[in-house]
Amino acid sequence: MKFKNRVSLFNTIAAAIITVLVFIVIYIVVNKTAYSHLDNDILLEKEEVFKYIKGFKNEIIIHNIPEWDEVEHKAIEVNPIFLQIVDAEGTVIFHSENLLNDQFLFNPNNQQENFYNSELSGQKIRLGQFPIKNEKGKIVGQLTIAVSQKELFVILNNLLLVLLISFPLILIVQYVASSFAASKAIRPVHQLIKTASGISESNMNTRLTLPTRKDELYELANTINELVIRIEKSMTQQKQFTGDASHEIRTPLAAIRGTLEVLIRKQRDPEFYEDKIRDIINQVDRVDMLLDQLLHLARIESGVIFANKESIELLPFIMPLSEKWIRVADVNNIKIRVDIPKEAAVFGDKMFLELMLDNLVTNAIKYGNFNGNVFLIWDAALKTLSVKDDGIGISEEHLPNIFDNFYRTDESRSSTIQGNGLGLSIVKKLAELQQIKIDVKSQLGKGSIFTLQFTT
Repeated sequence: MKFKNRVSLFNTIAAAIITVLVFIVIYIVVNKTAYSHLDNDILLEKEEVFKYIKGFKNEIIIHNIPEWDEVEHKAIEVNPIFLQIVDAEGTVIFHSENLLNDQFLFNPNNQQENFYNSELSGQKIRLGQFPIKNEKGKIVGQLTIAVSQKELFVILNNLLLVLLISFPLILIVQYVASSFAASKAIRPVHQLIKTASGISESNMNTRLTLPTRKDELYELANTINELVIRIEKSMTQQKQFTGDASHEIRTPLAAIRGTLEVLIRKQRDPEFYEDKIRDIINQVDRVDMLLDQLLHLARIESGVIFANKESIELLPFIMPLSEKWIRVADVNNIKIRVDIPKEAAVFGDKMFLELMLDNLVTNAIKYGNFNGNVFLIWDAALKTLSVKDDGIGISEEHLPNIFDNFYRTDESRSSTIQGNGLGLSIVKKLAELQQIKIDVKSQLGKGSIFTLQFTT
């Protein structure tokens, strides 16, 4: 069943339930009102009758008055009113002419006025029974007054017939109206479907037209547009990532191929072969490092690895790592200076934190100046660990992009510094996994400061 038809059906079912409830209430109200009118007529007649009868000792005294000769007490067919008076023993001592030989059933122990339904010669009637009391309040008889329910039943039957006939008509009208309203309401959705189905890889810049009213359809269209933007950005990044990765891998492979082609052209001195083999080893190491970082990046972005956070004492954790950094830094006579107190501790994943610091410190060494310094500084008040260098620095225009995959500044590309632009991207993603905030400040020619702020 189409959505439009489902909406129409559900609306019709809801309307049917509400209509049934309303019709029931109408019928009950009309029924009670009609019986209330009959009971009021009986009460009015009772007031008239009680003016001319009274109880005295154990007897009932009935005055001969014109009330008994009124037409409604004689007629049977047109608005009849029936009267019956019985004494305390249940003997009928008076009845109206229209009652003929019939007799009402009554409750001899009735203590107060009472209304009930009955039949008289096949005719439905409404009765009111009223006790007759003497001067001492003792019940000496019962007065029964009855009126015909013929008009009442005609009214109620007609009402019931109208309700039964109008019910299916109302449902038909409701279904048609709901179907029409649903068609108009769903028309913008069809337009959204048509536009969205036309979006493909070749036209990812297409966007859905936003409705003028900021309703649920507006939110739906806007959400789809935001989804398309994210997909477009992801596809662009994927294409760029593939291109950059291919370029980074192709560069050392081309260098290896070129070196080997030079070596096979003619016989050379052993020292020349050794020198070129070292170059090839360096290029293989470069490819190996690139593949290792790509593997790290793929695992992080796949969401299959999670941070195993624990309390880490920084100084015992960093000192073994600094020995490796010192050997790398000695090439440019760069000093590694650790300013971390013994009591400093953070909450994080040891393996992730080691990889982050290794990338940050290695970058600081690579981009540092000869005879420069690399500082690792702990700020207990801010719970931050900073990696600071006094190297070439990063220009302000490049700072927003340095954590992107394969991004390298012009200064690093134009130098002899090796790298592939994946280190800081890995650092950023590992920081996010551990809820560590990373910040960078840098000035061209003065150095950079990368700050890790720990939550606990």
